[in-house]
Amino acid sequence: MPSQHKDSYLVGLIGSGIGQSLSPALHEREADRQGLRHLYRIIDIDTLGVGPEAVGDLLRAARDLGFDGLNITHPCKQHVIRHLDALAPQAESLGAVNTVVFEEGGRAVGHNTDVTGFAASFARGLPDVALERVVQLGAGGAGAAVAHAMLTLGAERVTVVDALPERAAALADSLNQRFGADRATSATPDRLADLLARADGLVHATPTGMAAHPGLPLPAQLLHPGLWIAEVVYRPLETELLRTARAIGCATLDGGGMAVFQAVDAFRLFTGREPDSTAMLADFADLTGAVKAHP
Repeated sequence: MPSQHKDSYLVGLIGSGIGQSLSPALHEREADRQGLRHLYRIIDIDTLGVGPEAVGDLLRAARDLGFDGLNITHPCKQHVIRHLDALAPQAESLGAVNTVVFEEGGRAVGHNTDVTGFAASFARGLPDVALERVVQLGAGGAGAAVAHAMLTLGAERVTVVDALPERAAALADSLNQRFGADRATSATPDRLADLLARADGLVHATPTGMAAHPGLPLPAQLLHPGLWIAEVVYRPLETELLRTARAIGCATLDGGGMAVFQAVDAFRLFTGREPDSTAMLADFADLTGAVKAHP
């Protein structure tokens, strides 16, 4: 863990298309409240003209430049693992890292705050919804995290659907190893109509709907009012999926809460200090112009 006696921190975010990320403001505002100097820098691989495989070089450069830690986002959460010195248990079981802490001596340790971030947001925003049959779109880094979160929250069965069938099957296998046989299964996108007709809810964990990837991740006619819909994307806060779902009467959860609560956990890892999650939710609402924070 970082020293609790420091009062100055240099951290950053590595990912693609992240110029509009709210992470710098969320971290820096909380640091201001705590009397810390906290500089949070954006390291956008698109701007640099490199691919996700360059994350190792960027990680080493940040360590050499004196960074205290990094957040890691799409599409680098899995690429970064082989460049780390150690993994926290949650990150190891997920095979995905979204937070790296540089410990004394430059040792790079990978963590994942997406699981706890999504779980906290879901419990706050969709309390008491049915969790017998959950369909999840997306089996990448974010998908692994939210699937773990859903089973931790008590979902009886999660069906993972991905455009890459082998990736969905691998995630389902790892979920069953951790949570017990038959808690998870995988399916191809052509089965979505049948799966959603019988499901309690849909978790969306692909980049579709982000500002850089607009659109719906599935045909609108597959949605029905009996479904709850939980979104991982938070830029924009109201994706086309959420807008479509709300219009037909679905209970919905936007990606804002996951963004805030994973930042809460990352701030704690970077600084060793306890952040004010209520204040950070209010910051998010202010930064997005939301009438209220309803993650």
